[in-house]
Amino acid sequence: MRKTLLLLSPLLLAGCVKQSATYYANEARDQVITVRAEQAYFWDKNITLQLVIGNLPNCQRAIPMQQVPVDDVAVEVFAKGDAVYSIRSGSEVLQVELNDCTELPEPPQEAMGDAVGIFRVGTQKEKMDFEAVAAPKAAPAPAPEAPAPEAPQ
Repeated sequence: MRKTLLLLSPLLLAGCVKQSATYYANEARDQVITVRAEQAYFWDKNITLQLVIGNLPNCQRAIPMQQVPVDDVAVEVFAKGDAVYSIRSGSEVLQVELNDCTELPEPPQEAMGDAVGIFRVGTQKEKMDFEAVAAPKAAPAPAPEAPAPEAPQ
């Protein structure tokens, strides 16, 4: 009986989520935004989120975030320029600066910045991914003007 319980105990952790995904904020890949999602037990209805920002090797900082329902893990990332990013998960909004890993005051809704992408946990909870927002298409170049006809002489 005891052996059976020991063999079955790992099944208690089988449905848990413990995932992370990273967004690299620059080409050098030294400024990063990582979101960690953790569900302690499979019967928990919420996932605990943690934001980790870094400018390696200078600084790294973990910022706890609110718990969100298991079926509603979506963490949006917005860029404001100068290594300042706004992070939104449900009703929680954080603003961070990556150069020295500081948390800034919450921005007003209209000053979030340009959408960069969304962190999501897959439908089967198998993997967390960062989905980048497609860059807006460039406007087509204007057609060249036809040369004006020459005036008779």
